[in-house]
Amino acid sequence: MADAPTLGAAASKKVALDAAVFGAPFNGPLVHESVRAELNARRQGTHATKTRGNVRGGGAKPWRQKGTGRARAGSSRSPIWTGGGTIFGPSPRRYTFKVNRKERRAALRSALSVHADRGTIAIFDPAPFDTPSTKQAAGLLGDGGLGTPTLVVLVDAQQRAALSFRNLPRVSVLPVSMVGVADVIGAAALVCSKEALDALTARAKGESTADTEEPVA
Repeated sequence: MADAPTLGAAASKKVALDAAVFGAPFNGPLVHESVRAELNARRQGTHATKTRGNVRGGGAKPWRQKGTGRARAGSSRSPIWTGGGTIFGPSPRRYTFKVNRKERRAALRSALSVHADRGTIAIFDPAPFDTPSTKQAAGLLGDGGLGTPTLVVLVDAQQRAALSFRNLPRVSVLPVSMVGVADVIGAAALVCSKEALDALTARAKGESTADTEEPVA
């Protein structure tokens, strides 16, 4: 099982990755289902259109039924008229669907294993970011030679480090409790603090801690 390199002053060190989490075989259909569920859950579903019954006006028949030479019409708010209602338009709805907990964990293991196999996961120490510094964060990622887009994963207590990375282009910063399969598989590189890595590993293995709550899908 490959180890994850570290960035910054401890670049010569490596962190061992859990083989049960970072050595899992890739399950494409399961990852696809989990990603679709997460992206669907992020949709507001508040889109709405008005049917002919909701559009104002059109109460009176525009002209008499016969004798005008024109096509019969019962309302000026018919869908074929300008200003009329919409046929089969979208209405507010929920897009969410359920993915079982075991399936979500297996999909997360698959996504993490992809990064481990490609060598695109790295660990860094957030302690030097006692004061937010975007320049320091950019230098850290630049020295690591990681591709973009990059996902930086931290725990809630490491807010100062999050402030340092959040303004970098093509870099997303998320607390470990909010990281989903779509975020992991959509990133070209994964950069974690040691605490965030442990929390991700615990969640993928089904061990519950304060920082391993799964995002609602």
